[in-house]
Amino acid sequence: MKIIPYGRQYIDSQDIRLVSKALKEDLITTGGYVKKFEYKISKFFKVKYVASCNSGTAALHLALMAIELKKNDVVIMPAINFIAVYNMARLMNAKIFLADVDPLTGQMTPNTLLECIKNNKLKKIKVIVTMYLGGHPENVIEFYNIKKKFNCYLIEDACHAFGSKYLFNKSFIPIGSCKHSDISSFSLHPVKTITSGEGGLITTNNKVFYNRIVSLRSHGIDRDKNFHWKYNLSRSGFNYRLSDINCALALSQLKKLNNFINYRKKIFNIYRAYLTKVNNLITFPFYKEKRSSYHLFLISIKFNIKKLTKDKLLKFLKKNNIFFQYHYIPIYKFKLFNKKINLKFYKGAETYYKNTVSLPIFYNLKPAKQRFIIKKFISFFKQS
Repeated sequence: MKIIPYGRQYIDSQDIRLVSKALKEDLITTGGYVKKFEYKISKFFKVKYVASCNSGTAALHLALMAIELKKNDVVIMPAINFIAVYNMARLMNAKIFLADVDPLTGQMTPNTLLECIKNNKLKKIKVIVTMYLGGHPENVIEFYNIKKKFNCYLIEDACHAFGSKYLFNKSFIPIGSCKHSDISSFSLHPVKTITSGEGGLITTNNKVFYNRIVSLRSHGIDRDKNFHWKYNLSRSGFNYRLSDINCALALSQLKKLNNFINYRKKIFNIYRAYLTKVNNLITFPFYKEKRSSYHLFLISIKFNIKKLTKDKLLKFLKKNNIFFQYHYIPIYKFKLFNKKINLKFYKGAETYYKNTVSLPIFYNLKPAKQRFIIKKFISFFKQS
């Protein structure tokens, strides 16, 4: 039996045809497909400026450079997150502070953010980075109000949230619109809602940020609009461009976005319905917002009831070719994080890490495979 991963891409004949067409163009990078993709995204998110790049990590790096993050600038981010934004801020020599998270959702909350500010006696903050773990955009307006209170920037790490929306004034607003943030960043990795193979996106309504991003993703070069052979270099940048080949794939995938999300939602709801058979052992996170990308299916397991551990569950499922995942190990547990912390300030992150796993969820997860996952998951607790 083939392994069942926690996530994977879905590629069809339409994707292959458009990529093949892009390969026949004169320009296969910095060409028409890049421009078309960025234009389509700007209309989709209803945002002024969009820049594509070659990974979600590059998107986060460009976002931090756009706000001109400098040495010793204060950055606050959730303790539970993929390591990308921490790595980028660390490489830029920022002072990084980790906020605790809700023990079920794994997301930073307005309260844990304010507690982080209070406990560390922070007065001058450069940027707050929020992260919508699993694709659920929680507390968007509340974070925006805190950003205004402390007169700092707000970057949305929306790498899980392509296609997610939040409620504001009785309307659903797409994550990426930047109505309540300065910059949003996305990943187009194969396990995400749509993919470009590898890739990322940055959206903003700030023209200054956008101009910096466009320059920085191409070595820091500023070209003369009238004479393409004339250019200047006012800052050091990187080669973070996304090719037309990648953008062609993403354009084709974008047409299937609603199908992808609806199918993920179906898988999500089936898990919730069937796993109630062991509801004495599990807790589902509660999400206030209902328009998710359903990137992850997270559950909190009461391992202490039967004196079990998360590692035992994951090993059992791996033997059955089912690959559950940790999303994520708290950042402060890595060797790279060389700062002493007081665990009493991270009770939420500790509980989340000890109890939470993510189950396979992706577009071509067949019903029979999902039933197999559920059966094996329940059998682990019944035989233990």
